[in-house]
Amino acid sequence: MTDKIPSDSNTLPFRRFGRTNIQMPLLSLGGMRFQQSWNELAPQQITDHSQEQLEATLLKAWKSGFHHVETARHYGSSEMQLGWALKNLPHRNRILQTKVPPREDPKQFEAELRLSFKRLGCEKLDLLAIHGLNLPEHLEQTVKSGGCLEVVRRWQDQGLIRYVGFSTHGSSELIVQAIQTDQFDFVNLHWYFIWQDNDSALDAAAEHDLGVFIISPTDKGGHLHSPSKNLVDLCEPFHPIVFNDLFCLKDQRVHTISVGAATPKDLDLHLQAISLLDQANEIVPTIQSNLYNAALNSLGKIWWDTWHVGLPSWQETPGGINLPILLWLHNLIEAWGMEGYAKARYSLLGNASHWFPGNNADCLDKDVSEEDLVQVLMHSPWCYEIPQLLRRLKNQVGGDVQQRLSSI
Repeated sequence: MTDKIPSDSNTLPFRRFGRTNIQMPLLSLGGMRFQQSWNELAPQQITDHSQEQLEATLLKAWKSGFHHVETARHYGSSEMQLGWALKNLPHRNRILQTKVPPREDPKQFEAELRLSFKRLGCEKLDLLAIHGLNLPEHLEQTVKSGGCLEVVRRWQDQGLIRYVGFSTHGSSELIVQAIQTDQFDFVNLHWYFIWQDNDSALDAAAEHDLGVFIISPTDKGGHLHSPSKNLVDLCEPFHPIVFNDLFCLKDQRVHTISVGAATPKDLDLHLQAISLLDQANEIVPTIQSNLYNAALNSLGKIWWDTWHVGLPSWQETPGGINLPILLWLHNLIEAWGMEGYAKARYSLLGNASHWFPGNNADCLDKDVSEEDLVQVLMHSPWCYEIPQLLRRLKNQVGGDVQQRLSSI
């Protein structure tokens, strides 16, 4: 079949993807949103409209230089639909990635890996990520003798997989620990303007020469596809997506960021960001200053500088209340009006297992008393103020329950 990608297609700027030496485009096409359903569907259940939308998105992406496309075994019908699209839109420079979760039984892991190859219709995978190294036991299942990585090494020896990395929602400490095993070639992790806690992981990745792929900078990075009015005003004259992309890509420790596109037009603002990349050193600090000043005006400098001091982990807090996350959400609402994003994240706490651990504040004044909470907050300069802030947050965004879309 002839290559349907025009010979004059655009090329995005690229960076060396760590020790893989792959020339990685700065924008990657993420496959979470281009599936018809989060459930496993029979082929006959896929509608023509769904498949045509995916192929239109894929074609525009490849014409625009998105040569890296990634998905996952548990993104519903994504792998199957992408596999069909790859047959219709062959691309000689394509970099293909999927993700498979670790398992206690490596035979189960290998069965899922085999299914991914079948669904994608591929003979070889450029990048395989172990999906969801979120807990110490996941890392152990992967790197132990006879574990999941031994399966991957065997497939690599057979020429079926080029490079292996991991995708994570875990703590920075766990990510650094995984990087320091020197068993991985790249890492998919969260890091964007509103959440920079994985800075130490970026440093470790650079030190060990791992490729760095930032996941969900638009959605988890603040629901920037539907930003608050405050955020829009503070980022003027640029869209918050453009600002956040530039913020991420300005950092040379970052090699590529995911664009989770469901339709062709979802690519446009990200491409605009790339066109402005040579101005990032002027654009980003100006908008950062606007955002920082708004935060100080709303929250006060003392709170901004010290809110996180002395907070216990969710495991150490009565009711498993995730205080660092909840106070962060409070800050986002007060500083930048991000109530919609905060509501979604608040309701996910307690319903997403290790993907977003800990609980929200709904149990405060029910199963957990203010006195219980103050006892574990004695090292915080705000120990007596925090319970009232949690009540306010609960009134603002509580009440709904949200399940994580993927079961993995």
